[in-house]
Amino acid sequence: MESAAAQMSRETESLQEQVRSAVIWRSGSQIVAQVVQWAATFLVIRILAPADYGLFAMAQVILVLLNMLNGYGLASGLIQQKEITQRQIRQLFGMLILVNAALAVLQICLAPLAAIYYRQPMVADMLRVQALLYVTTPFIALPYALLSREMDFSKQAKVNILASIAGASTALGGALAGLGVWTLVFAPLVLFAVRAIGMTMAARSLMWPSFDFRGAGHLARYGSVMAAGQFFWFIESEADIFIAGRSFDPHMLGIYTTGLFLTQIFVAKVVPPLNEVAFSAYAKLQHDDAAVARAFARSVRFIMVAALPFYLGLSATAEPLVLTMLGDKWAEAVPVVRLLSLAMPLMTLQVLFSPACDARGKPGVSARNGATGAAILIIAYLVGVQWGITGLCVSWLIAYPLYLSISIRRSLPVIGLSAGALFGAISSPALAAVSMAIVVTLVDGALPPMVPALRLAVLVSMGAGAYGGWLALFARDVLNEVAAMVRRQPPLQPAQ
Repeated sequence: MESAAAQMSRETESLQEQVRSAVIWRSGSQIVAQVVQWAATFLVIRILAPADYGLFAMAQVILVLLNMLNGYGLASGLIQQKEITQRQIRQLFGMLILVNAALAVLQICLAPLAAIYYRQPMVADMLRVQALLYVTTPFIALPYALLSREMDFSKQAKVNILASIAGASTALGGALAGLGVWTLVFAPLVLFAVRAIGMTMAARSLMWPSFDFRGAGHLARYGSVMAAGQFFWFIESEADIFIAGRSFDPHMLGIYTTGLFLTQIFVAKVVPPLNEVAFSAYAKLQHDDAAVARAFARSVRFIMVAALPFYLGLSATAEPLVLTMLGDKWAEAVPVVRLLSLAMPLMTLQVLFSPACDARGKPGVSARNGATGAAILIIAYLVGVQWGITGLCVSWLIAYPLYLSISIRRSLPVIGLSAGALFGAISSPALAAVSMAIVVTLVDGALPPMVPALRLAVLVSMGAGAYGGWLALFARDVLNEVAAMVRRQPPLQPAQ
């Protein structure tokens, strides 16, 4: 008869393989999908005007606010539960339908108020059309929850790639057809519609919803706390645009938001799919303190090995990168990219705490962190915007260290990891990335005049060599650990 220790070891190995497969499918599909979307996005940016992106950013504030309440927290509650019934699945579907119908009506009602606030009548028309997005949400969130419970990310990956192709094609076609800002409205509608159809088919989740919510108290409570955390995340992520939208004209707001888009590519596009996998994995490990702490430390190191050189390299190469990727008309975004890139490592580390705390049944920690961050950042933005776009960027650099330090103090006891272990996980890639940035800056100063694309290629090559060389010489253990994760080997030792 198999011993308990042997069974636990086999289950751990099975989970590690599930996580590895999930990461490959989820992150791999994200890379493919983002390559498609970015190729279209950068072409569209070259065609559209900064003012188009400014108008879109104004509408996005309302859309993102309401999307924080669209029921994904309820779906996460289904993932977090150990056992679920068919009745609970139908109840979740009913909740998602009701919540999103209410949000669509609310957005239509808020549309004219948003237009008055920004003094841009077109914002109201955009928001009314974008309300159609809520029709698709229940048909995405429910199958997402069901597939994530099984850690079946391969089906999600295929659907996401197909949806990205549809959305990118719509964006490029709209821009070439001269639709202007409406290009940015129609592309997400197509993307979400394709994703809703594909996800529902992949999970075979089309069913009659239940509007009898008796016995669904745990799901509603968990989802409401998750929604509170997401609401505060909205305030953090959109307060700068809400404040700047009143002070800047559409052109300058477009410059700021496009620079912000470039600097947030990693934290907004690469990290979320990894956090989805992490949440599912932490949920399975939630009662094993040591396993959660060990898994969190490894995930932090793995992500920051890629994130730190990306951000510091982005800051060091801001000018040739903006001119190459966006064109001369976006040159005003260079200082935005250079400054905001330095704040993004802190933001990336911050967003890694929520999946671990939520999966351990403590979503309130994330909500409190979000409330703290919202207060700190709003104050910083209100002060910084008085000095224009540069002041707004500098406010990030002042506010985020304080916000992150408070979140670390709250979150680590829940995760079971010490501050020393956390900083030990990121110290080596941090030193390597700083060294790389210094090398790139020195090389950039010594280069003769050349076209931006060639200059960017030289600097990226030098940066990659400097970063890899530093890790090989002074942090070979980091490279070995990353390689071990890829080769399915278990961690060498637990985090303390």
